[in-house]
Amino acid sequence: MDSPAFAPDETWLRSRFSEHRPVEPVTSGDGHLWRSDREIRPAAVLVPVVRREKELTVLFTRRTAHLHDHAGQISFPGGRAEPGDRGAAETAMREAEEEIGLAAPRVEVLGELHPYVTVTGYRVIPVVGLVTPPLELRPDDFEVAEVFEAPLAFLLDPANHQTNYVRFEGLERHYYAIPYRQYYIWGATAGMLMNMNAFLRG
Repeated sequence: MDSPAFAPDETWLRSRFSEHRPVEPVTSGDGHLWRSDREIRPAAVLVPVVRREKELTVLFTRRTAHLHDHAGQISFPGGRAEPGDRGAAETAMREAEEEIGLAAPRVEVLGELHPYVTVTGYRVIPVVGLVTPPLELRPDDFEVAEVFEAPLAFLLDPANHQTNYVRFEGLERHYYAIPYRQYYIWGATAGMLMNMNAFLRG
């Protein structure tokens, strides 16, 4: 089932970001546990919520298999902050345009979610943006193997949320996952979605 009874619309989404409600995040990531002796670098991702005719969707990328970090995983477009960036929104928009060709005029920034520290040593700020089609994307073949969308209602449905465990360097690490069709959304991307769910539905 791709679309549960709960159907978030654009008005509801805007209202959640305009209320400035203090909501405790579900997770802050666990990169600080694995990288305590290394610098945590600033980064940002764009969480693109697309205004489709029937429902809101969220756009994801599947990373190419040869990348050094998170190869083959499902991600949001984004990356490390550059010295000239004037905040997380500018970082996220710049990276989204470089990675998938998403034009900035198509995106209305609604707000930011709680930072997430990744195991690769980044403090990532998710920037939620409302995207107006047509998109006319141009994915970077080196970084992006595929671009796809999933319904926002599906991603916010607790019935689709999983908590799993893995052993890493002798320690047990738990992570969130949201399987969608043939895609397995997990790790940092799923963690950010869990925080988004807490923010929107809290």
